[in-house]
Parts: sequence; structure tokens; C-alpha cells
Amino acid sequence: MDYRIAILAVGLMLVVFASNAQEKTSSQRPLENGKTVYDTYCLSCHQSDGSGIPNLAPPLVKGEYVNGEKDRLIDIVLKGMEGVTIKGETYFNPMPPFDYLSDQEIADVLTYIRANFENSGSAVVADEVKARRSQ
Repeated sequence: MDYRIAILAVGLMLVVFASNAQEKTSSQRPLENGKTVYDTYCLSCHQSDGSGIPNLAPPLVKGEYVNGEKDRLIDIVLKGMEGVTIKGETYFNPMPPFDYLSDQEIADVLTYIRANFENSGSAVVADEVKARRSQ
């Protein structure tokens, strides 16, 4: 009888362990995917550390747009942006629209940016991008 309890306990521990591992993987996936999208499409202008390029591409570090309203940030990625002043410095290089990226790719890259470069914004989900795209 004791061996059945031991087997049950081991089985329960395995279920809990697998559940925790899956939960960790799911929560990390947007950040990992977001970094891949960032490295592919954003890094050349915004740099690996998010510092940007003076007078051309604004920094993402402690970004007022990055940490601000999600809708505005999503719109920037979907529609592009040109001529913006941030922290007293004007950036002239136009950012093209990246509307060809999927809703999930945009959500992941914005989640990555909002979680890095000294930012503290909440995650962006694909449904939020889809809603902005349809407007």
C-alpha cells in the first residue's frame, strides 16, 4: 500500500514539474521571438543596446513612447514614423511601416522592447495589434 502512495506522489511531482516548465517556456517565448524580430528588423537603426543613432533613430532606452500607450506604439510599427523629437533631440530618419509583420511578431517585438533597455512596459498581445491594424 505504501508503494502506491509513493508512486502517486512521484507522479504528482512530475505533473507539477512539467506544468512549471511549460509555463516558463510559454512566458519566455514572446521575449525570445521578440529578440529575433528586433535583431532582424530594428537593430540596425536602434542598435543592440537600444541607444539609437543621434539625429537619425531615436533611443528606446527609458523610452516615453516605448513605455507609454500601447496603441501609439503599435501604430508606429504598423504605420511608420517620421520626424520626431524625443528628450529635446529631433530624429529625421523615417521609420518605415512594418505592417507586413504578423500580429504575433509585432506583439513579440514590442513586448521585448518594453521589457528591455531599462523599460518597464507591460506585454503586448497579438489581439491588441490585430485591433489596431483593423482601424
